[in-house]
Amino acid sequence: MTLFEVAGRAMSAQLVRMNASASNLANAGTVSASEEEAYRPVRPVFAQQLDARTGLSTVRVSGLIRENAAPLRTHNPDHPLADANGDVWAAPVDENAEMIEMLESSRQYQNVVEAMQTAKQLMLETMRMK
Repeated sequence: MTLFEVAGRAMSAQLVRMNASASNLANAGTVSASEEEAYRPVRPVFAQQLDARTGLSTVRVSGLIRENAAPLRTHNPDHPLADANGDVWAAPVDENAEMIEMLESSRQYQNVVEAMQTAKQLMLETMRMK
């Protein structure tokens, strides 16, 4: 595994984080007819992956999980999805927390890109010295 493969995996992991946050933000405020049908935010699960040959450690996405947050019940009998009690169930998405997650993953992605550019520049300068 090369430095660029490690960086590529890190960028991929940050992209998964950004996509999960975007999905959560897109579903914020959605309502459904029952508690079971309500959207629940997703979170990526990461794991360490060690390359025994090189000793380099990187990240891999081991999956996505749904949070166990309870949907928000709102009494709105005029809503077309309202149940027999006149309630609808809204997705429990914290938009502020999702924006922070998206900004943080975006900055981490940028950091990895800058590290790759620095490594590439150092390699080019080393080749020019020969």
